[in-house]
Amino acid sequence: MSQDTAKANVRIEQDSLGPLEVPADAYFGVQSLRAMHNFPVSGQPMPKSFIKAHALIKKAAALTNHELALLDAQRTGAICQAVDEIIAGQFADQFPVDVYQTGSGTSTNMNLNEVIASRANEILGGKRGDKAPIHPNDHVNMGQSSNDTIPTSLHVAALMEIHQTLLPGIARLQASLEKKSRETWAVIKTGRTHLQDATPIRMGQEFLGYAGQMQRSAERIKAAAADLSEVALGGTAVGTGINAHPQFAPRVCQLLSQWLSVNIKETTNHFQAQATLDAACFASGVLKTVAVSLTKICNDIRWMSCGPRAGLGEIEIPAVQPGSSIMPGKVNPVIAESALMVCQRVIGNDATVTAAASAGNFELIVTIPVVTLALLDSITLLGRSAENLAVQCVDGITATSRGPALVEAGLMLATALAPVIGYENAAGIAKQAAKTGQTIREVAAVKTHLTAAKLSELLDPATMVEPSNRVLPTAG
Repeated sequence: MSQDTAKANVRIEQDSLGPLEVPADAYFGVQSLRAMHNFPVSGQPMPKSFIKAHALIKKAAALTNHELALLDAQRTGAICQAVDEIIAGQFADQFPVDVYQTGSGTSTNMNLNEVIASRANEILGGKRGDKAPIHPNDHVNMGQSSNDTIPTSLHVAALMEIHQTLLPGIARLQASLEKKSRETWAVIKTGRTHLQDATPIRMGQEFLGYAGQMQRSAERIKAAAADLSEVALGGTAVGTGINAHPQFAPRVCQLLSQWLSVNIKETTNHFQAQATLDAACFASGVLKTVAVSLTKICNDIRWMSCGPRAGLGEIEIPAVQPGSSIMPGKVNPVIAESALMVCQRVIGNDATVTAAASAGNFELIVTIPVVTLALLDSITLLGRSAENLAVQCVDGITATSRGPALVEAGLMLATALAPVIGYENAAGIAKQAAKTGQTIREVAAVKTHLTAAKLSELLDPATMVEPSNRVLPTAG
């Protein structure tokens, strides 16, 4: 390549640190390039949902500044068109700045500012990299700082993913579990506590419990979303709002709320909003709780389906793929295993968020990019995994005859005798049955004066899965 050709492939841009050669076809500029040189860490850029949220803020900012007579119509229109193109995915390769960058996210903010300004100037007849008539700082970043827009974009992106991915996924799983509860309501099986046999329970009652977990998970997520709806925008550098019009933040928030159909409002206390990541930490803790809840459901499904002959084998799960490369015919609970790994990732992400959110000093917390990565990862994974568990596993679960067959052999049927013959006598019957291999019915027929008809009444599993009026007597 000749020297002239090499020069044709670059353009010279300058910032306060001096000039740099920027690729001629790049929409990003000198500050983005410095960040690319400074942070060759993971090769992982900021999440696409975050870039979309940040671009939306830039569009709302331009429209608001125009309404406030701070930005002319020509610049406003070009900025908005550039943002619309970014949101449509036309410039996805122009946001390469690594997640592990400056902790305020300034590099990503300037990356967006430069790309928007460059494309907007091109729209107005200029060239990529031009700083006039639209400047990345003076016009695209007007009324803003990285210190308030980046945490705002974190909240907005999280809200978008919660409403578009997570809550629908949780709702789908809840609906599947409720349907499975109805389908298996007539199936009475052995309940278990401490992984040991307990009194009978309807399989439908177990699935009703799982559905209740997801219902309450959704309520917790909505509480976290309400906390995230309060954003730092308007505080600019340190929370004082320097260089921002007093009406800038509320008007931008109003536009974002309209566009996204979610409630977004300016914080009532900018000094906590920019100096902490408390709302993100709270949301991450909720996501961890959802992951813990989902872990319980997945593990129960694995236990109930284990076997099928040498284990519990109380349910059959859909055979979605061969279970072994060496054992023919094996079916594994792979969908539940996938969901479990998601849960483990979310729990790990929460540890990252917790550590990062505790790293604030004075007026700014400088771990926002990694919190963004972890929090959005958790939201998306949980939403997709919950829906996948519903569609590919729960919907296809069927009850076997094994659960009901084991009820008659269960030792804890003796619990139903306690109100009639007393706790100690019932315990003795259970111990003898365990020792001899007999059933509770067989031992009770010999050791009590209860008739066969009375025993059938007392030992009917269907009477044991609801509250009863039987009262433990004072003597047996």
